[in-house]
Amino acid sequence: MAETAVWFVLKQVYQLLKEEAKLLKHVRKDFEDIKNELEFIRVFLKDADKRATTEELGIKLWVKQLRELSFHIEDVIDAYIMDVVNATHHHDHHGYIGKFQSVIGLMKLKTLTLKPRHRIASEIQEIKLRIYGIKERIDRYNFQFSEQEQGLSIKYPDRLGSLFVDEGEIVGFEKPRDEIVGWLVDGDERSRSVISVVGMGGLGKTTLAKNVFDDQQVKGCFDCRAFLVVSQSYSVEALVRNMMLQFFEETKEPLPQGINMMDKTTLITVARSYLQRKRYVIYFDDVWKVEFWDEIQLATPDNKLGSRIMITTRNLDVANYCRKDSRVQVHKLQPLPPNKAWELFCNKAFRFDFDGSCPSELKDISDDIVQKCEGLPLAIVAIGGLLSTKDKTVSEWKKLCQNLSLELDRNPHLANLTRILGMSYDDLPHYLKSCILYFGIYPEDYSIRSSRLIRQWIAEGFVKHEVGKSLEEVGEEYLTELINRSLVQVSRVHYDGKATSCRIHDLLREMIMRKMKDLSFCHVVDEDDHEQISDVIIRRLAINTSSNNMLRSIENFPLRSLYIFDVLIKFSDYFGSKFFAKSKLLKVLDLEGALLDYVPDDIGNMFHLKRTYSSISGESGVRMMEGFGGMIVLQKLYHVEVDHGGLNLIAELKKLKQLRKLGLKNVQREYGNALCESIEEMKFLESLHISAITENEVIDLQFISSLPQLRQLHLFGRLEKLPNWVPRLDQLVRLSIRFSKLKDDPLKLLKDLPNLLRLAMVCDAYDGEMLHFQVGFKKLNNLYLVQLNNLNSILIDNEALPALKLIEMAYLPKLKEIPSDIYLLKNLETLRLIDTPHEFNQSIDPNGGSKNWVIEHVQMVTIVERVGPNPNSFDFSYRTIRHPRGT
Repeated sequence: MAETAVWFVLKQVYQLLKEEAKLLKHVRKDFEDIKNELEFIRVFLKDADKRATTEELGIKLWVKQLRELSFHIEDVIDAYIMDVVNATHHHDHHGYIGKFQSVIGLMKLKTLTLKPRHRIASEIQEIKLRIYGIKERIDRYNFQFSEQEQGLSIKYPDRLGSLFVDEGEIVGFEKPRDEIVGWLVDGDERSRSVISVVGMGGLGKTTLAKNVFDDQQVKGCFDCRAFLVVSQSYSVEALVRNMMLQFFEETKEPLPQGINMMDKTTLITVARSYLQRKRYVIYFDDVWKVEFWDEIQLATPDNKLGSRIMITTRNLDVANYCRKDSRVQVHKLQPLPPNKAWELFCNKAFRFDFDGSCPSELKDISDDIVQKCEGLPLAIVAIGGLLSTKDKTVSEWKKLCQNLSLELDRNPHLANLTRILGMSYDDLPHYLKSCILYFGIYPEDYSIRSSRLIRQWIAEGFVKHEVGKSLEEVGEEYLTELINRSLVQVSRVHYDGKATSCRIHDLLREMIMRKMKDLSFCHVVDEDDHEQISDVIIRRLAINTSSNNMLRSIENFPLRSLYIFDVLIKFSDYFGSKFFAKSKLLKVLDLEGALLDYVPDDIGNMFHLKRTYSSISGESGVRMMEGFGGMIVLQKLYHVEVDHGGLNLIAELKKLKQLRKLGLKNVQREYGNALCESIEEMKFLESLHISAITENEVIDLQFISSLPQLRQLHLFGRLEKLPNWVPRLDQLVRLSIRFSKLKDDPLKLLKDLPNLLRLAMVCDAYDGEMLHFQVGFKKLNNLYLVQLNNLNSILIDNEALPALKLIEMAYLPKLKEIPSDIYLLKNLETLRLIDTPHEFNQSIDPNGGSKNWVIEHVQMVTIVERVGPNPNSFDFSYRTIRHPRGT
């Protein structure tokens, strides 16, 4: 993190020197000196964070001072830009002194910037003195940081316990063990194949692999076997030598002469020769690097005898990399289910007490503890083992449960658990360390929307520019890498296969929270937070409390990022009026969780929010104050109450040309032309949501010529006809129309959209009696037809909807029977029928329904029926029909 902080400041210095050369003529050399010194210091930071959290106090203090210096430099640069550059821009839109033609203009500019120049000159001298002091301490204490640092002592976790687990102590691995044994024994008898077990640290990959290795069935199928622990620091030479020693020890063959003196090339040659005529199985446990396969596969030839290589890893990319020259099977190891987690906990916590069972008085608190472990075997074993040494009292156990974060940090019984979880963080490249720490900002058990997270990374400057890719695409790659490294869990998947929301394991979050505190990354304030924060450096603040006393205490801190989660904060209160007036350097403001009814007046004056990636959102609609158009690179703005501001607000929208997502509520027909003009300026717009002020108000959007990047479109209101630009949206993935009351079947205009994946026609979106799906809709996955009151028939042409997997039909009172053409949809997996007419449901009854044959190929059919004679009843019954072909 220290390296990341310095790198971020360096980028700012680079940009300042590049763009404001003439403005900096009095202080340019000083800034260049700072840049050079920071580049020098950054060389020493490769392993500083790791050593600061595991070793000498002096290093920890040194990193802390360096981080604080980075914060100071960032403040000085930003204050300078805000005062001097803004003064210049006030006179000249382009920001260059050379553009001034009048002597008077130049004199005014010098007068405006004289005080800031004096101040920055003084502050730069202070910064240089602090840098020299840090360098002097490097020399004095002989800190040795470099990319090939010698003598760095890393405390790797003890893995012996995972290799020597009695058969009777193994819980919950029966199914994965049987599957992997089957792959090893019954797979292709000719080709060499790679079997990978992938999962986060502590899931029991090593225990599972060793259990499979010792299986008698596996032993009998191979001529020779070896089990090798790789870990983060490994030597191919040592691995191959160890592999050969295990082979010869098991087969009782004489060792090759001089094997202990052979170099890597000779060892690989000997290994290849030995294995050429043997069916072998080799286990490589705890592999971290994708390049491992390039090095080790040279010593493990594909001898066409059905040999096997098994790899355990936290990184899915390691497993996938082997596909380039081997057949690969991947088992993604899952956490223990609740019943197995409870069984394992009782085995450890009550092994010698209460006959291995939990006493009734400890059941509730034990259940809380097991839930915190979230099915992670290592955590269950470690915490259960610790509790087995303590008094079996509720108070003693509750104390550990409530202070688990502290116990993880200091209790030797849990040290191995902490180190194993921490290894995944230590192995990350520096650009991902900041990204994973961001998960600690969110509350516990919070499912985080992926798009929100990625936008926050971008706003913070964590995401690097890459040629030919948008920042969003690079951010998605970062998130995918964290998922593949088993650090992030996918909570929900979008219909296009991407992760729409994600979370982290609670114990991993505990580790991240400790690192956040050590690194001054973010301060989290919740209802239970009684910590005095007057002496704490706060750059990022996450608020999960409505306490005004706590909020007022942070108003004078130089915040750069503010997050509010699911709490009631009225911005008319003291906090709002004072805070936003003082927070001129705020660069990330996330109010998504705040129950705000308007946007504070001063938000448009925030210097950094004009220059970063930012978002303003509110599901119920927010009122924007005059001047918000100044945030010219705002990229996400929804949902705005357009009637509060009307045409003037729409004119402000026209300035926001960088918007990617726009949501407008309370739109009136009279806004049509102006709204089209403003939206047309948004060439990067990817998501557009427009809702009329009432369901009968007409939305007039005919005068938009093109939205080339639009991927999502939601139109809620009357449409005299479908806008003629909609069928030209080649990038459109998702389309929802509601209250549209279209007279003409819109499907003939939509069938050729090349990337449409999801179509929803809801709440009188269509007034007609028949929908006709013609040949087309090549990629459509999900179809929702809801509350179309006049619809009585649906036609589907052969070869239409070839990719459709889900249909939901709900509240279609005149559709009396299932469309026969559904049998043509061979890839349909799920059919949901909600409050469809009784005759409709009878026609597909599995016990003699006349049209049951129509859905025989569908894997899952769910029927939700209203209970009782009252048509307005909200009581429903659910039944699911499963067919043999889908079971």
